[in-house]
Amino acid sequence: MADEFMKGFGILTGAGLLWMTLAGWYQTPSFFMTNQLIAPPPEPGNVFDAISIFLIDVFLWTALLGAFAFWILIPAGKELAAAIEERGESS
Repeated sequence: MADEFMKGFGILTGAGLLWMTLAGWYQTPSFFMTNQLIAPPPEPGNVFDAISIFLIDVFLWTALLGAFAFWILIPAGKELAAAIEERGESS
């Protein structure tokens, strides 16, 4: 179980750091405003801006769903498989 925790934590921190960096560049109009990191992004000026603005959402959802998968879904699936196997052996 510790390896699933570390995999989820690695995905959460890695994708979260990339999300925070890109959101800080593109979604923070001023550091004195209260809507830092969640302001609407500006219109992309070139292809690299468009890719970066797209990746903001990708990294956010990767961080959230990756941690959810490794911390909840995979351990629950392993427990379910063990319970089904145990039930089959006892019959």
